[in-house]
Amino acid sequence: MKAGFIGLGAMGAPMARHLHARGLLTAVGNRTQAKADALAAELEVRAARSADNFADCEVVALCVSLDADVLENVTALAGVLRRGAVVVDHSTVSVQTAQRAAALLAAEGIGFIDAPVSGGVEGARNGKLSVMAGGEATVLEQARPVLEAYAARISHMGGTGAGQATKAVNQVLVAGINEAVCEGLALGEKLGLDPQVLLPTLMAGAAGNWFLEKRGATMLDSRFTPGFKNAHMLKDLRIASAIAASAGLQLLALQQALADYGELVERRRGEEDTSSLIELKRAVRGPEPVTRP
Repeated sequence: MKAGFIGLGAMGAPMARHLHARGLLTAVGNRTQAKADALAAELEVRAARSADNFADCEVVALCVSLDADVLENVTALAGVLRRGAVVVDHSTVSVQTAQRAAALLAAEGIGFIDAPVSGGVEGARNGKLSVMAGGEATVLEQARPVLEAYAARISHMGGTGAGQATKAVNQVLVAGINEAVCEGLALGEKLGLDPQVLLPTLMAGAAGNWFLEKRGATMLDSRFTPGFKNAHMLKDLRIASAIAASAGLQLLALQQALADYGELVERRRGEEDTSSLIELKRAVRGPEPVTRP
């Protein structure tokens, strides 16, 4: 199988490396050409300069930032891929964007799977991502050798858009956990608890979770190298909020996270890791003083 990969950021580059390790990677592409050139030279594969450079690929995977980026790449690939090829989108976008991408490709006889992932940069590097896939089961089976290169679990969630719907649920949980962990650790700091003892104690009990394990020590040390950027979290939460609204739900934890990550982006901290949320929780926010006559 010949596979291509577009989008070589913190997640995409290690995913492409796993494809190369399986002998599947043919071409890589990125909006910043220098990044594609560097990885292509390292792995001795083709550095794409246009969609034409993916024409011989049976599967092309995307891992880009925005809905518009997905549609731009899908439109270009629809004009060059052979009938029967498959495009897999690992980006986090709206259900409507996934459905539109599928329709654009279906008109040319090309399959599409919306397959957002979870597991963070660590999961991408270790090849242990959770893939949430939407689309036809037969098309997913065509793409499975590519997904297996970097996935610990591949779940077929339903028709087109079901992968993105599942990612929205995932991000609601992630956002709520982030809020709780940052608030709890900010409290621990204020109480003067030793983080060398506090963190393993919390991890050994019911409070243990991925975010605490992977980011607890670094956030207490005020190191916020991404990881997953605040700006990307805000984008994902806006998508999740729209999906929740369409389902008739008002999710309070989600709304708090939206406000908090919006504030971090406004403070020009959008490029930092999501664990910098603890900086907001560290601020003293006591009750409003009572004014007496």
